[in-house]
Amino acid sequence: MAAKTRRYSARDVTVLVAGLGVAIVVNVGLVWGPTLASVGLSATDWNGIGPIEWIGARNYEDLAGTYPPFWSAVRNNVLWLGFLGLVATPFGLFCAVLLDRRLRMSRVYQSALYMPVVLSLAVVGFIAQLVFSSDYGVLNAVSGLHVDWLGDRAVNIWVVMVAAGWRHVGYVMIIYLAGLKAVDPALKEAAAIDGANERQAFFRVVFPTLRPVNVIVLVITVIEALRAFDIVYAINKGRNGLELLSVLVTENIVGEASRIGFGSAIAVILLVISLGFIVTYLSQLFRGEEER
Repeated sequence: MAAKTRRYSARDVTVLVAGLGVAIVVNVGLVWGPTLASVGLSATDWNGIGPIEWIGARNYEDLAGTYPPFWSAVRNNVLWLGFLGLVATPFGLFCAVLLDRRLRMSRVYQSALYMPVVLSLAVVGFIAQLVFSSDYGVLNAVSGLHVDWLGDRAVNIWVVMVAAGWRHVGYVMIIYLAGLKAVDPALKEAAAIDGANERQAFFRVVFPTLRPVNVIVLVITVIEALRAFDIVYAINKGRNGLELLSVLVTENIVGEASRIGFGSAIAVILLVISLGFIVTYLSQLFRGEEER
């Protein structure tokens, strides 16, 4: 017997179109509209008030040659991404694996590790000041050291990355923990029957099944590394060794000397870098799925 085709009433169509229409308008107006506007403004010289002057690629040439904070910010963003991707994210996965074993008081450990996630990076920045300040910081008071953790350009970026990583670990942990709970226990049992130890079973059986979760974690890690702003701004307004691309965008667009075109060029570079990481990884992921 042929299945009946459901017919939508005029009311259903109206609700569907209205719902999708609002979502599309909001997305275009708040995301893609400003993005395309930034791309266009990056080729202009405009202070937000006077006439817009088209200057082509001059902003990008100035960034590469006559704007020293740019390369310092690129370096710090790369370090930030490397630290989150190679240190904080694996540690979050490690914590998720331990908690997945149903340890005693695992709920307490899970809550303690997840607690920093509910804090904004600005609040984490204020906490970092309380811990690492050279004048009233807890670390210097307890250890007896006299190190300017946040003022020394040689160490402050590492200190701030540790503070940001503290929050990132809990975020990654809860995502991987949800993924591990969804893994079929029969896979682990089959690996144990074949003689695999826990380490071999995880890396050869469990971890490959977490591929969709890995995509989510990668995207989150890249976004967190490139959008980092509030923590360094709360500490010293992103200066004296804590320059980041997001800070330079803000300083040039809404700073004292408003250079919207120049700030938009930095924003476009930030967009291209983030899309480059995400698109490359996703294309490799989908290619691997097609080859299966």
